[in-house]
Amino acid sequence: MSTPLSGPSDPTRDAVDAALTRVIDPEIKRPITDLGMVEAVQIEGGLVRLTVLLTVAGCPMKDTITRDVNAALRAVAGVTDVDLTLGVMSGEQRAGLQETLRGGQAQREIPFAQPGSLTQVFAIASGKGGVGKSSVTVNLALAMAAEGRRVGIVDADVYGHSIPAMLGVADSRPTQVEDLIMPVPTASGVSVISIGMLKPRRDQVVAWRGPMLDRALVQMLSDVFWGDLDVLLLDLPPGTGDVAISLGQHLPGAQVVVVTTPQEAAAEVAERAGTMASMMHQRVVGVIENMSSLTCPHCGPSHQIDVFGAGGGDRVAATLSERFGYDVPVLARVPLEPSLREGGDAGKPIVDADPTNPASVALREVAERLVGRGRGLAGLQLGLTPTSKF
Repeated sequence: MSTPLSGPSDPTRDAVDAALTRVIDPEIKRPITDLGMVEAVQIEGGLVRLTVLLTVAGCPMKDTITRDVNAALRAVAGVTDVDLTLGVMSGEQRAGLQETLRGGQAQREIPFAQPGSLTQVFAIASGKGGVGKSSVTVNLALAMAAEGRRVGIVDADVYGHSIPAMLGVADSRPTQVEDLIMPVPTASGVSVISIGMLKPRRDQVVAWRGPMLDRALVQMLSDVFWGDLDVLLLDLPPGTGDVAISLGQHLPGAQVVVVTTPQEAAAEVAERAGTMASMMHQRVVGVIENMSSLTCPHCGPSHQIDVFGAGGGDRVAATLSERFGYDVPVLARVPLEPSLREGGDAGKPIVDADPTNPASVALREVAERLVGRGRGLAGLQLGLTPTSKF
């Protein structure tokens, strides 16, 4: 399309194009220009007319795209107005986008299981429910994202999926481009996918057995376009069931964090969760003792109340260290804080809502420790087979 002649103070086409390259699709995390979303651009004096194609009709991120396109173009010298039209990609255009995102590969694969993957994968496990595993997962993810990491969460707790509600996106649904699913973005920058987002209704019950659970996990890992993540966190169901086994088979390089409470009953079953991870050749990188103690509301920090007992995290760490032959440290003792629960219920996790809270400080320290550590080889299966005998 030809561009009318511009005056000396009017925006140039190069400047407009450069501005559009800085508009990032909130779901795919790539410039809209690279995704073929900019269909037409016309400059008429200080007015910029353009059409941007959404991946699907009713795209949940259309307001964000509209806002970002307007902001980017109005910042260009000489632009006085923007006339933006939103269109929708054709089936052929979506197929082309899917091929672009898959890198030309027709076969579905789990990107995090490939030898060249640089994404750190952490599975958050527990022996029993009710120990705050999902709260820990969400807050670790937000703490990592706050440090500039690109973070995704797979809510693999198929029966007890609670991650979307804790992130404030319980009613959100992912966008689908052909057979690729876009993870749901959140205000914190963390992307998430959950079985709860794939159900027709939020109150629908999931009643699946082993093979269906395995397929659900594979779908959330291979059919979802995660892009280039620095960290992927998986919130596992409690215990040592089908999902834990499937994870070990599909992501043997995942590192496992075991969450427990101080009480004896929780610590005993947490040891089993850690042992299961080791049996699947995954490395257990540490133990988080949640609900460690409660600050007395009357006396203050000088008086700590052990509501759930004491020593559970240390016991789990010591047992697993002896059992595996390498150090499994206690990463943190997260205090029992009412605001930690309140933040999860309100969809405003505590590390964002109250960053100076002792629980926030403890969880941020764990996040920094996890992403700052190297990938040790102890406990991992290297896939080597001897070819001859000495």
